Amino acid sequence: MVIHTQKETLVQALSSIKKNDKIGFVPTMGALHNGHMSLVNKALEENSLVVVSIFVNPTQFNNQADLKKYPRTPDDDISLLKSVKGEIIVYFPEISDLYEDAITAKKYNFGNLENEMEGKHRKGHFDGVGTVVSKLLKIVKPDTAYFGEKDFQQLQIVKKLVTIEELPVKIVGCPILREENGLAMSSRNKRLSETQFDEAAVIYKILKEVQQKFASTSITDLNAMVAERFLQNPNLKLEYFEIADEETLKTATHKNSKSKYRAFVAVFAGKVRLIDNISLN
Repeated sequence: MVIHTQKETLVQALSSIKKNDKIGFVPTMGALHNGHMSLVNKALEENSLVVVSIFVNPTQFNNQADLKKYPRTPDDDISLLKSVKGEIIVYFPEISDLYEDAITAKKYNFGNLENEMEGKHRKGHFDGVGTVVSKLLKIVKPDTAYFGEKDFQQLQIVKKLVTIEELPVKIVGCPILREENGLAMSSRNKRLSETQFDEAAVIYKILKEVQQKFASTSITDLNAMVAERFLQNPNLKLEYFEIADEETLKTATHKNSKSKYRAFVAVFAGKVRLIDNISLN
């Protein structure tokens, strides 16, 4: 495994790879866990070489305190990647290597995908995501890039980004990996106390209940049920729960037999913000 901290050396290394070798790419913000590694393993199965980037992107944080507290475990990340069989290149840049002149995000129009759910609560977040993903894809030039479905809205945004910028890369969404208690694996889980970790298991239980009742229960009643479930768990603060169309991410008020729906939730466990989602039909 080779580690590059500068894009120039990374580009040079990748340019020497045979043209008939496929390159996979897994962009991360570090604090790696088994969810990330499932993406890496999927990429290794389908490509000759996998590039993994580790970069905490400042332009996608609208809360500077959240940026400062975001877990950073570089030594553990490298050890975890070294344990995997397969050819991996790590791109571990400083901020100045990606944002040369100013740490600013490009303004994007993602067809309103950016204004739903996370976009309502994290202003400018998806401009930051689009900016850094665009930069990384243009540096790595992979055949395929892999993103987890835990950040399903981000996955849809990235697919739209590739279309807008006409980037020659296939975007693959990979299933959510969960802890034994059902909590979606996330780097932010490292900030949870043991009690918070146990209590947060109810998030997935509630989503599963929504999934089970979706066919027979109105969206209005499901929304009310979820609100009540979280009132019964006072140590978890519900920021939002929405049932939305998977393609447009528009909040649904009634069901259409021709549409696919997904339930999305954002919850605070203390000061740690957790998100999750589940397919409904």
